[in-house]
Amino acid sequence: MAHYALSDKHYGKVFFFDDFTTQTEVNGCRVLGKTSDVISSFEDKQFDELLIGIGYKHLQVRKDLFETFSTAIPFGTIIHSSSWVDDTVVIEKGCVVYPGCIIDAKTVIRANTVLNIACSIAHDTEIGSHCFLSPRVAIAGFVNIDECCVLGINTTIIDNVKIVAHTQLGGATVVIKSINKSGLFVGNPAKFVR
Repeated sequence: MAHYALSDKHYGKVFFFDDFTTQTEVNGCRVLGKTSDVISSFEDKQFDELLIGIGYKHLQVRKDLFETFSTAIPFGTIIHSSSWVDDTVVIEKGCVVYPGCIIDAKTVIRANTVLNIACSIAHDTEIGSHCFLSPRVAIAGFVNIDECCVLGINTTIIDNVKIVAHTQLGGATVVIKSINKSGLFVGNPAKFVR
């Protein structure tokens, strides 16, 4: 995320807050402190926008951090310049759209959601807050995905499908009917695992 934020010129500098490192710099970016230091660093004008770079295994942490800071600190949004986004699309704060994504008309991407490389989302679809779409996810039109869902690499979802919150779809899963029970689903067609 930091790499694309800098290389695609969304920001001149990127800083980290990291509760687990003892390093003062990660990948050439300065570490300003731990998450407990975010508010004071913002008040000290050390940064002006926030994005959450925590990945798909920690969606509840992503959600909690977003809810903690979103009323006090402006959240950025990154849409890589190689992605195509229709003029009617709504992408809320805190979202990151990686290179090569295509987002069709009247789609809504709710807050704090990540679309990884080469995702394709067709018209009239809504992706809930705090979701993580892995590379090459393909979603047809009129799909509704609730919050905190993980869509594995190469997942395919046909049109007019709804997916309940806290659902995880394994790599290459094909969803041909709505998922009304949260859990892990894999296969073609998608089958509940646990």
